[in-house]
Amino acid sequence: MAENGRKEKIKWTTTIIISSSLKSYEVATALENRSHKIRYSDSVENGSIIFSLSGLAFLLMDAKECFISAEEIFLAKIEKFINIHQKSFLVLSAALHGPEEWKLMFRIQQRFLGSNLRILPVHNTVNAINLMCTMAKTASKPYTDSIYYRMITTEAYIIEQSPVWKTLQKLKLSSDSCNPN
Repeated sequence: MAENGRKEKIKWTTTIIISSSLKSYEVATALENRSHKIRYSDSVENGSIIFSLSGLAFLLMDAKECFISAEEIFLAKIEKFINIHQKSFLVLSAALHGPEEWKLMFRIQQRFLGSNLRILPVHNTVNAINLMCTMAKTASKPYTDSIYYRMITTEAYIIEQSPVWKTLQKLKLSSDSCNPN
């Protein structure tokens, strides 16, 4: 604890496996600047970023590139990605998510309905990095335990303070006093 009574912010770092195809991109540099341990790999899908401790995998795609390439090509890439990774996210980047981009996301959703793919629309690299790091951080072990504990504590507090719960307890006590079983 800090001397002023607030918790000190602990810098969160993790190991991230990044596709070698992203080595010269801004996203890789931004993750390196956040002091994460970066490993580049040729064996992962081009455009993918994997947070190993949390088990989250992100496939970065630009909406413009999807419009240029044949639909079968980028859909095959997504399918291969989700078949490999259990917790998979498609990070679809566009400066503005207009009607064409929303139609693209809808087509992808329809194609992979019922799969483990989640689509995350982002506008820029900073937005994508913040989103991926926040999700990976909250899905990593020490943070999931902390979140679970806080949820249990909050639930107990709500139940204790609930007027409905108090009324139910009174009703149960009064029905127990009427039934001497």
